[in-house]
Amino acid sequence: MTMELRHLRAFLAIAEEGTITRAATRLHIGQPALSRTLRQLESHLGVRLIDRSTHHLELTAAGRTFRDRATAALAAVDAALDPRTLTALPLRLGHPWAALGDHTVPLLRRWDQEHPDVPLELRRIDDRTAGLTQGRVDVALLRGDITDPGLATQLLLEEDRVAVVPADSDLADRPSLTLADLATWPIALNTVAGTTTLDLWPAATRPRTTIEVTNTDEWLTAIAVGRAVGISTSATPRLHRHPMIAYRPLTDAPPVPLLLAWHRGTPTHPAIPDLVRLTRDLLAGH
Repeated sequence: MTMELRHLRAFLAIAEEGTITRAATRLHIGQPALSRTLRQLESHLGVRLIDRSTHHLELTAAGRTFRDRATAALAAVDAALDPRTLTALPLRLGHPWAALGDHTVPLLRRWDQEHPDVPLELRRIDDRTAGLTQGRVDVALLRGDITDPGLATQLLLEEDRVAVVPADSDLADRPSLTLADLATWPIALNTVAGTTTLDLWPAATRPRTTIEVTNTDEWLTAIAVGRAVGISTSATPRLHRHPMIAYRPLTDAPPVPLLLAWHRGTPTHPAIPDLVRLTRDLLAGH
C-alpha cells in the first residue's frame, strides 16, 4: 500500500509517547486505528520498528534508525509547506554550543551583506549533530570527530582547550593549568554534545568522579557553584562569560577540530556552498 505522512506522524508519536494510549490521545484517533497504522508501516518496510513485549514500548534498532529519517522527512515537508519560506528559504545553521566563537557575529554580518535575500538562521540545538541528522538544520558547526558517513565536513580550524573552574577556587589563582591539576575535582561532562571524556587523562590518573549534564547551561551552573570543573575550547570564554567562572589555558590537552558539516550528496539548501566559502574566507589567516 502507499505510505502517507500520517504513517510517519503515527510512528513518531508512539516513539515519543512510549505507549499506544498516549500517542492515540495526542493524535486524536482511536487506539485500534493507530495500531493498524503502525502495522501497515512495519509491513511496508519489512522490519519491526517497535518492541511491544513490554508495557512501555521500546524502539528496535531499526526503529531508532527510522526515527531519525522520519523526523528529517517531516521537517523537510513542514519547511516546504511553510508559506513564510516561499519568498526566501532560510539557511538554518545549527550549533550545540559556542557557534563560531568570536567569529560568529562577523559571519552573520558578512552573510547579511553578501546574501541579503537568503536569511541565515543561527539555531542552538543540544544534540551531537546540532539537529543536522534530524533535518532540523541544513548545516552545522560541530566540534570533535564526526564519523557519520552521511555527512560531509569541512575543517575550519583547531581550537585550544581551556580549563573552566570556579572563580573562587585555588585553581583560578594559577595562570595556566594541566590535566593533573583538574584530576582531583569532579569533572562536569556534557554527555549530549560535549567534546570532553575521561580518555583525555592517562588511565592511571583519571578523575574518579564526574557530574553528567545535558546542555551548556547545566554545565556552566555545575562549575559556577563549585561542584565541578570542566574543559572546553577557546571559543567558550568569548560567548559564555560568568562572574563565578574562570577560564585558564590547559597546557597539555590536544586541540579540538571545529567543522562545518552538511548532508553528503544533494545539499538540502542551495546556499550551503556559499556558506562554506564565506566561512573559510572569514577564518583565513586565523
